Amino acid sequence: MRGPDFDELTADLPADERARLLRVHEMLVQAGPPAEIPPELEGPTLAMTLGKPKRSQRHMQRRLALIAAAFVLLTLVFLGGYITGNDSTVGGRVIQLQGTALAPKAEGSLRIQDADPAGNWPMTFAALGLPKLPPRGYYEVYLTRHGKPVAPCGTFVVKSKDIGVSVQLNAPYQLKSGDSWVVTRQPPGVHTPGRVVLRPLT
Repeated sequence: MRGPDFDELTADLPADERARLLRVHEMLVQAGPPAEIPPELEGPTLAMTLGKPKRSQRHMQRRLALIAAAFVLLTLVFLGGYITGNDSTVGGRVIQLQGTALAPKAEGSLRIQDADPAGNWPMTFAALGLPKLPPRGYYEVYLTRHGKPVAPCGTFVVKSKDIGVSVQLNAPYQLKSGDSWVVTRQPPGVHTPGRVVLRPLT
């Protein structure tokens, strides 16, 4: 099929305008058609479509893990600055925790806030370096009295030792001077205090 003729399209134009368009037309004809776009640039291939989200997802997971770890480290430093003494009846008391032989590189911090009118003691717990446990395993924060776990204060799980954890807990007990806390590792189906993985810093 023949395309439109230049003379037919410009017959009604003034001579100077027609001459200008003719020069442009001749330049375009001399340049020829544009080069073909390589197939790989025409659109996303199936490999690109499937591969890119995976790379993006892995990249996002790494970024979130780093952000979470940095947040917990900042939380530990922040909480550590609020240590107000050893009297467990004082709201705002912070206990720094260190890892035992089961988690030697772990560290944590537990801040006990003021008790509410009902006698609940809200707590904020943060830790880093605790390993991920087998399925259905979990960690538990225990109130200790005279060095022995006597009452649970909350449970949590860990996704990875490189990803920190920060949770809100509660001690609905009448606290006494000398009370403290530890973190235990609880195997599936075991509801008595497990082995201690975090204990007060000595």
